[in-house]
Amino acid sequence: MNNIKIADEQKKYTHITKQERQEISILINKGYSYRDIAQVLKRSTSSIFNEIKHNSVNGIYNSNKAHQKSYIKRKHSKYQGMKIRENSELEKYISEKLKKRWSPEVIAGRLKEVDKHFQYASKGAIYKFIDSVFGQYLQKYLYKNTVHKRKDRKRRKKEDRLKDRIFIDQRPKYIDNRLNFGHWEGDFIVSGKHGSGALLVLYERKSRYVLMKKLESRKTEIVNQAIYEFTGGNICFNSLTIDNDVSFSKHEELSELLQAPIYFCHPYHSWEKGGIENMNKLIRINLLRNRLYDIIYI
Repeated sequence: MNNIKIADEQKKYTHITKQERQEISILINKGYSYRDIAQVLKRSTSSIFNEIKHNSVNGIYNSNKAHQKSYIKRKHSKYQGMKIRENSELEKYISEKLKKRWSPEVIAGRLKEVDKHFQYASKGAIYKFIDSVFGQYLQKYLYKNTVHKRKDRKRRKKEDRLKDRIFIDQRPKYIDNRLNFGHWEGDFIVSGKHGSGALLVLYERKSRYVLMKKLESRKTEIVNQAIYEFTGGNICFNSLTIDNDVSFSKHEELSELLQAPIYFCHPYHSWEKGGIENMNKLIRINLLRNRLYDIIYI
């Protein structure tokens, strides 16, 4: 019965109190483990671990400092978009990217991996800023408000068909600088409920040159042949970066056809090929408006 009662209490989570923090501090000094402290306070071990990890100062847990630190965090969290709003350079950067149809996920990934000179903001912080009174004018630029993307869950479950992939972190770093022609990114634009087939899109990183071809099927053989035909013997292919679509399951054969290495983004890391992701958004938007500017269609 006691175990059931403790479990019920743990389900109804409440913030750790100042008195509990004092007890945590005393028990730490006595050499208690996280598990022992959790049992004494009838809290989960993860709650105690997170409390000590996030509210320690210089690696030392002090109950008074921990309580003050927690209070400040909670107070600031109530102000939506505060982190971005108080940093004018970060706000300008995020606003510009959103207007270019970059998603908060892509922007957060870019801040974390590339534009590290800006203060980091997670996708959650960016969404909070957009939902706040200061960022509401940016909501119209969110891709989800323009085009509803169809989830292809069945194809996701089949990703285990992709064997012997070379992931993007093994791609030469100089490719990131866009200094050399011939490094491409590839992806599909899948038709909606009433359409058929898919649009194969290739995007050259340096020149931003785009090639497109409508495919009636995304079978591996058809996709490989379509990409090979794009080269025409004239287009330079030094590398190709793609996602984990099962249509690329025979990527080794495709690599031989192109005589170029093929790199895969990590699963659900679409921002790693941000160039073609943003291009696809523009293509979808312009297709809806019956306009396609400066894009070569094959």
